[in-house]
Order: sequence, then C-alpha cells, then structure tokens
Amino acid sequence: MTEPTGDDRRDPAAPDPGTERASGTERIGRHAADATPAGTAAHTEGGVELDEQTREEAVQRADEHTEHLAAEGPGLVPDGEGSIVEQLAHMTAEELAEREAEVAEVVAPDRDIAVEVGDTLLSMDAVTMRFGGLVALDAVSFDLKRGEILGLIGPNGAGKTTCFNALTGVYRPTSGQVRLEGQPLGRRSRHQITRLGIARTFQNIRLFGEMTALENVVVGADARHRTSVVGALLRLPRHHREERQAIDRAMALLEFVGIAHRAADKARNLPYGDQRRLEIARALATEPKLLCLDEPAAGFNPAEKDNLMGLIRKIRDDGYTVLLIEHDMRLVMGVTDRIVVLEFGRKIAEGLPSEIRENPAVIAAYLGVPDDATA
Repeated sequence: MTEPTGDDRRDPAAPDPGTERASGTERIGRHAADATPAGTAAHTEGGVELDEQTREEAVQRADEHTEHLAAEGPGLVPDGEGSIVEQLAHMTAEELAEREAEVAEVVAPDRDIAVEVGDTLLSMDAVTMRFGGLVALDAVSFDLKRGEILGLIGPNGAGKTTCFNALTGVYRPTSGQVRLEGQPLGRRSRHQITRLGIARTFQNIRLFGEMTALENVVVGADARHRTSVVGALLRLPRHHREERQAIDRAMALLEFVGIAHRAADKARNLPYGDQRRLEIARALATEPKLLCLDEPAAGFNPAEKDNLMGLIRKIRDDGYTVLLIEHDMRLVMGVTDRIVVLEFGRKIAEGLPSEIRENPAVIAAYLGVPDDATA
C-alpha cells in the first residue's frame, strides 16, 4: 500500500469556495456545489507536465467508480452524458437546490449520539502527559458541547497537539481521563477511538499520494464497513452494497468541501488548499461525532482562510461538532463559539472569544509581559 505523504506546495489561484454561516442551530441544506469545470490545461507538478498515461489512468479509475455507481440506480451521480461538474454547470436553480439537499442528506452524520445538542460530548478530566521529565500537559480539563466549534489556542509548545494526540489515542495520558459521551476512552487503540466517533486531520498533510481524491475519501469510509475478509473476497451482497455506499458518500463529501472536480486527480497532484480540503473530507467519511482540525489554515493566504472559515461553519451547520487548533487569531475569533487557552501545558483561560480577547493572561502569553510589570 502507498504510504501517506504530505505535500506542502500551494497554489493561491486554486478554487477554494466557501459558504456564508447559516442562521439557527439546526442543520440546513446550504451546500452549494462548485459548478466551475476544471481547466483544460494539463496538471503539473513542480512545473513539469505529468505523464499523459498517468493522467488517463487516474481518470479511468474515477470513471469506473462513477459508471459502477450509476449502473446501480439513482444516486449522487447524475444521469446523462458529461461529467458531474459539467452537468452541475448546466443545472437550473431548482435542480441545484434539489441536488444540494441530496448532498446534505448523504454528508450529514448518521450516527447514534447519546447526548443532546448543547450537552457535553467530550470531557478532558485532569489529563496529564509526561515524557520523561517533561510535562507536556499538566492536569488539563475542559468540556466540549455537542454542536459547537471550540478553539484550542496557545503559543508554540503550549501542548495543543499533545492534547489532540491524547484524545485521539496517539498518546495514552499519564493520568486523568478523556471521556466521549461519558464513556472513558481508557486504553483504546486509535482505530477503536475512530469507530467510537473521533476523527482528526494533521498539521502535516497525510494523504495517500498515489490514490485519487475519490479513493482517499473512500478509504475513510472503510472505517464504518462491517464486511469480513471472506465477504470482500467473495464480493458478497453486503460488500457490494457497502462499496456502492462508500463511493456515493465520497463523491458527496468531495462536493461538500468544494473539490468534486478533482475526484479523478491523484492526491499528490492537488494544489495545497485542495489537499487540505481533501483531508477534511476523508476525516468526515469516518462519520465522526467530533471532528478535530489541527491547524487547517497553515500556509493559507487571507482569502483561503476566509473560505476555510465558511467551510468549518458549514461542517458545524450540517450536524458535526468541531475542535480546532489554529494560530491565526482572526480565524479563531471569527469562527469559534468558545476558546480554551494553553500555555506551557496548563490551561490558563476559557471562555467566549470576546472574553479571551480581553483576558490579561492570554495577552501576556502571546505578547509577553514587560520586565517592569514583573518587578
């Protein structure tokens, strides 16, 4: 299997559609598709034109996926001639609205969640992480409510990513507990925690570079499959049904994050901003109760950050709960409902964005305190 790879190239001219924040707390179907067809120019990597055979093979794989899905009956692949993007470009307003509703229905989490909107979904209870003599997290506690966007901020080295690693199973806390819907995660493995409903992205992009964008998202959907190895080998009805559903959902997620026109492209050939969006789509494919985004705006220009804010709001409006690590304060203040601040592994503040903005401890942590103030 191809190893996950990161790609730090960025293309400021790449399409990066966003969406305005929806009113109210209920999930609504505001998921406008990017109806702009991809350009006709050949894809390039580092300024060198890609092998035409490589391009054709990627397109053929995507065509096989969509043809298989279309043959199965009604779904998210439109009937008729032309690619999905070409058909979207010619849809009427009524047809687009109907399709947006279909996409919203497929993308929305279809999970049994034990807590109501506004109740505690996840709790960090006095979590401490020690690495030898280094204390990376020192008795950190906070709650995350279902249906909110919580920001986790702090200077470099504050312990933000360590906190993410502790709640997603990468690290096991030295002491304290992480609870999801009141259930201790304890010594569960990473894949078990994913199945329970926590998904994440990474600071350094980790995609399967040789797979297409569609295939990358289908891999995420595999976390929910129940087919046995024998069932997959024999292509039993359950395997066939789950495969079809995975492709259907993957296409909906690519459309949801604004890169449906990139479905046939290899992940390593996508512009930087589209790779970030693809990683989010793959995380959503696991049907999480909680989506953890680790510095998703790293390397973005201001326009791309604005579009990312719109996407994060859209994700929450579709029924997800979001935990966000980010250094850009304009983005954090503009998109989060509450903020937790860490410094040297300790929680120093928690509250609404307006409260955090005026908090003296937070200002000191980011800007420093003059020498005469500590004399």
